[in-house]
Amino acid sequence: MNTVSKLIVIPVIFSLIIGMACFALAAPKDDSQEKAIVMEEVVVTATRDTEEIRKVPANVSVITAKDIEKSGATSIVEVLDKLESIQFRDYSGNSSQSVIDLRGFGGDNPFGKTLIMLDGRKMNRPDMSSINWLQIPLNNIERIEVVRGASSVLYGDAAIGGVINIITKKGEGKTKFNASVMAGSYGLHNERVGVTGSEDKWTYALNGENNFNSGYRERSQLSSQGGGLNVGYDASELFNISLGLSFNKTDYQMPGYLTKVQMEQDRRQYQQATPALFSVATPDDDGSDKYTNVNLGIKSILGSLGEIDINFLYGNKDIQTNMTSWSQFSNTKMDTYSITPKYILAKDIFGFKNKLVLGLDYYNEPYKKDFFSSRERTIKTSWADLTRDSLGYYIRDEFSILKSLILNVGYRSEQASIKASNTDTVTPANSFTNQDKTYNAEAYEAGLTWLVGKKSKVYGKYSTIYRIPFLDEVASYNGFGGTLFNNNLEKEKGVSTEVGMEIYPLDNLKIGLTLFRIDMEDEISWFATGMFTGYNKNQDKTRHDGAEVSLSYLWEKRAKLYGNFTYHKATFENGANNKKEMPLVPNRMANAGLEIYLPYNLMLRPEVRYVGDAFLSQDYNNISEKLESHTLYNLYLSYKPSFRKVTMTAFFGVENLTDVKYSSFGSYNVPAYGSGAPSTYYPMPGIMFKGGLSFEF
Repeated sequence: MNTVSKLIVIPVIFSLIIGMACFALAAPKDDSQEKAIVMEEVVVTATRDTEEIRKVPANVSVITAKDIEKSGATSIVEVLDKLESIQFRDYSGNSSQSVIDLRGFGGDNPFGKTLIMLDGRKMNRPDMSSINWLQIPLNNIERIEVVRGASSVLYGDAAIGGVINIITKKGEGKTKFNASVMAGSYGLHNERVGVTGSEDKWTYALNGENNFNSGYRERSQLSSQGGGLNVGYDASELFNISLGLSFNKTDYQMPGYLTKVQMEQDRRQYQQATPALFSVATPDDDGSDKYTNVNLGIKSILGSLGEIDINFLYGNKDIQTNMTSWSQFSNTKMDTYSITPKYILAKDIFGFKNKLVLGLDYYNEPYKKDFFSSRERTIKTSWADLTRDSLGYYIRDEFSILKSLILNVGYRSEQASIKASNTDTVTPANSFTNQDKTYNAEAYEAGLTWLVGKKSKVYGKYSTIYRIPFLDEVASYNGFGGTLFNNNLEKEKGVSTEVGMEIYPLDNLKIGLTLFRIDMEDEISWFATGMFTGYNKNQDKTRHDGAEVSLSYLWEKRAKLYGNFTYHKATFENGANNKKEMPLVPNRMANAGLEIYLPYNLMLRPEVRYVGDAFLSQDYNNISEKLESHTLYNLYLSYKPSFRKVTMTAFFGVENLTDVKYSSFGSYNVPAYGSGAPSTYYPMPGIMFKGGLSFEF
């Protein structure tokens, strides 16, 4: 069955199945169930339906548009980096290509361990690369939901460490305009405009952003422009349709790594020649990304028969990379076509509350990559044509055993196929045609949530998890030799267990604690057969133990205290490195902040972030020097006066107040280059000043 046929047949079959289920479960209409119920803070990511946070057996964080506005952040990375169990690293000091580590999965291959979504659509790339975090303008975001822990049943591949869902603004009420401008050190300037509102049965939200930064280091400039549009139409209380669009263009430079000696000379310089590493100076490594996302959503409420939601999704990534340092010049085009229908039935069983979620996720992802001999792209040297298709079915049921005790169980079955061809005119031996590999995966989960008092909860959850290999783990199309198409490479799989609680000893005091263990099998790592040849191999078992602690206390009209602490221990559990720690996973991280509400609508907010030391990339034997720990201090002052129709906010901030010299990534290069090869690092920005104004009217 071809792709077009699947796009037509799958929703039809799904609708027929749901229709039969609706009639089989039909019962007299209960008017009491139709009445609106006022709930506590809700999320949609944890169960793929609206759910109170305290009913979810997971550690969940929600960041609202107001939180983003008062943070003074210029990217999603700056917003998320202050949450427990989350760490980012990047290679230039800007946020576009930052790599996320959630729950200690930040080793040498962190990609595909955290699922990133935009309005429920997967944003993760099918190859081993990070998403572009700047593709969604900050003022286009209504909220960000972070669900820590295994979610393979609901979302399938990549949802191992957790799920981050970025939800865009939909518009409501009277028309509101907003505008802001920000400026800061290293040439930073950021401008945002937007309008939201509704009229009769229509809702609308339109936003745009320009972001520019000259960069802390030489050749680390970043320029990003993006926008978003969402239009909704409520035909009735039982049916609505929405269309979301977003686009982004990001141009960035890559300054490369430095040795310790080079950092002592000048940590802001770009990469210099290091003969021991066969490297040259990188005066012109850069890239340009273009992203387009389209989301058409249809929701139909069937009264006592449930609800049907169908999303038709399209995404396009057009990426141009110029790596003069490696003599690689490439164009990559990735498309995503997706249909994600789901059926929700909330219906009591013998007087006990019950909610069933049933759905499927279909993704078709064509991937094309062309290599050229020079930046001018006059001669094409090789080209790859790949496709990843996946189809997953899932079911999850939530049953209230008692009024305060909720049981949830779930199951998922998924099949993914990879097809690949590669033509290399420079090295014909690297060419291959019409290769394919199919993966089958299953996941189970069971959880219990005990609701304590009015707001507290205690929970436990057991889940199985999996990750299907990336295109460039299975197929070798980037110019390296070795195994060209690895039919022997299997999926990663594992088991996740966690227990936690969120309690309120006082109405304004919240304390959270989560303990987890994740055991992985068949983890994929690179097996070198030469300096630039090799293949990926299932070889390592790993264990990820951790604890997450959070606290917040509101002293009304005076102050708010918040903070979190994370402990991670990620180890190899077999083989030559048995019981050794995984590289790049710090054992301890902590964040703390205090909002002080001063007279005259002023607020002072000091913050501190600590990241512990970690072993360098490739140091599987734990024998080299470590990536050093660092503590960063930030200070913000905001002023929010009151006017009749205009809301204004002015802020000033100082980040890395003590000008700490640190790196978020480092590599131990002896295994790859031999004895005497120096370790390399990517210096992060020093002290930074920023300030801005925003208006809403």
